[in-house]
Amino acid sequence: MVKITAAEVNKLRQATGAGMMDCKKALVEAEGNFDNAIDVLRKKGQKVAEKRADRDSSEGAAVAKINDDNTVGVAIVLGCETDFVGKNDDFLALANALANVAINYTTKEEFLAADFKGMSVADKLIEQTGVIGEKLDITGFERLEAPFVGQYVHINKIAALVGLSQKVDNAETLVKDVSMQVASMGATSLSYKDFDSAFIAAETEARIAVIEKENIERERMGKTPKNVPEFISMAQLSPEVLAKAEEDAKAELTAEGKPEKIWDKILPGKMERFISDNTSLDQEKCLLDQNFIKDEKKTVAKYVETYGDVTITNFKRVSVG
Repeated sequence: MVKITAAEVNKLRQATGAGMMDCKKALVEAEGNFDNAIDVLRKKGQKVAEKRADRDSSEGAAVAKINDDNTVGVAIVLGCETDFVGKNDDFLALANALANVAINYTTKEEFLAADFKGMSVADKLIEQTGVIGEKLDITGFERLEAPFVGQYVHINKIAALVGLSQKVDNAETLVKDVSMQVASMGATSLSYKDFDSAFIAAETEARIAVIEKENIERERMGKTPKNVPEFISMAQLSPEVLAKAEEDAKAELTAEGKPEKIWDKILPGKMERFISDNTSLDQEKCLLDQNFIKDEKKTVAKYVETYGDVTITNFKRVSVG
């Protein structure tokens, strides 16, 4: 029987992250051959992975990395089965090490095939499945390129990336603030201009149906019913729609007996209210139209404008679960 030293066991442990006893058993089985011992651990991981293939990797860690010149960012989720493993320091270190590799690749498929310390990322996940005893998977992968990219990670559960059209003074603060917005408010589009007309039509019908159902209950309880909007997105507010809304506002002012000479002071507020009441979809789903979390008196778009001639080019978000 080949004698296995503590130094050899520790070397294998450092290379694989496996426990001391697992490393010793692998070296014994491999008769002291280091590379063969790694194969032994990998095969163990394959067996464990096969048994746990139908498990749900709904826990884990979200991490983000930006390259040195802030032009490329990547956000990934290393998924596992339990929150206990997802919070482990070694697991978080692995997630960050994988993100350092991921930033060099455009797609998840390329990333999984990439080299990670002598094996593919996919094989590393299998190996660590054997080490940890839980199914590991890359459950989120997003990459973003822009003239300036920044990121924000919320307690390793959500990672967000934001791209700017150019680097400006205090760009780091701008991208961090907007990335926090992306992480916390869950926008799915940059602007209402990105919405498909069929999606808007379906959302309009669904939202109106929800309000009408709520109003039946409110009326039953003697409460004032909610206003049922005709529109939900700026994409629906054509010049003709806005012109009619302004005429309706003027008619209201006339009925209220407001002198025409003060209408120019009142109409802007009424039109802002009309737009606000009829763009609920934009306010929920469109990053630039959301109220800025650090100052709800302005939209994200208005906040970005305070930094001068710069725009948000794109954003990405990944989350655990």
